[in-house]
Amino acid sequence: MNNPISRRAALRTFAGSAAIASVAASLGSRLAAADSVSGLKGRIHHSVCKWCYPKVSLDDLCQAGKEMGITSIDLVGPEGWPTLKKYGLTSAMANGADTGIANGWNRLENHDNLVERYTRLIPQVAAAGMTNLICLSGNRKGMDDQQGLANCTTGLKRIMAAAEQHKVTIVLEMLNSKVNHKDYMADTTGWAVELVKRVGSERFKLLYDIYHMQIMEGDVIATIKANHQHFAHYHTGGVPGRHEIDDSQELNYPAIMKAIVATGFQGHVAQEFIPARPDVIGSLRQAVQICDV
Repeated sequence: MNNPISRRAALRTFAGSAAIASVAASLGSRLAAADSVSGLKGRIHHSVCKWCYPKVSLDDLCQAGKEMGITSIDLVGPEGWPTLKKYGLTSAMANGADTGIANGWNRLENHDNLVERYTRLIPQVAAAGMTNLICLSGNRKGMDDQQGLANCTTGLKRIMAAAEQHKVTIVLEMLNSKVNHKDYMADTTGWAVELVKRVGSERFKLLYDIYHMQIMEGDVIATIKANHQHFAHYHTGGVPGRHEIDDSQELNYPAIMKAIVATGFQGHVAQEFIPARPDVIGSLRQAVQICDV
């Protein structure tokens, strides 16, 4: 053999593979256990975004969430990971590296700072047993979409080696620019999918936010069917208003969840609506049940 593999290198490779397999098995066991305790069907893995519950402590949200079968709290940074671990939960969409919605990867002048932040946090995400880290395009501020694509591609490629090494997926969230995030660049599925293709790494995917994309595009189920291979994560929210996802709004969430299940999706769906009712935990429990198809 021209390039023989040393016994030590082989053992390191085996150990790394065994560790990854162990983490995957542990996660699968936790998800199955959560479904068993809560009586959920297990075809959707449930998460919730902490920011939607400002008056509920992270401890209380973890405890209530775990009781209803939630296995993840979304958009929690390193400061909150020990609390999640205490309750046997994860953050299926970690954060802490971005610099805000308006200032993202579409501007070259942001790249050095973002590269430093992401390359520092990616190993921490992996060490905590998490696999997804959110990123944002930034606002247009007069920039055209093609220049934004080019700039985002240039910047994101600089962190792909670290993401691939640590097996952490960098996930771009699409947001609406009509109601909530005026001028945000990654506001359509087509633009975001094109960026995925240009970056060209299995460790760069998309967060398909159903609420945001219903406002921008509609045609949610057809979009999921056509592009699911690029989606690492999903968020919910009632349209209009971003409140409860029951029959007070226009989206048929059970049908959407069935479409997601049919794609073979194994990630998490996170509730990201802002409860309008006083019993915010009751609204969350109802949403989990609606999505448990």
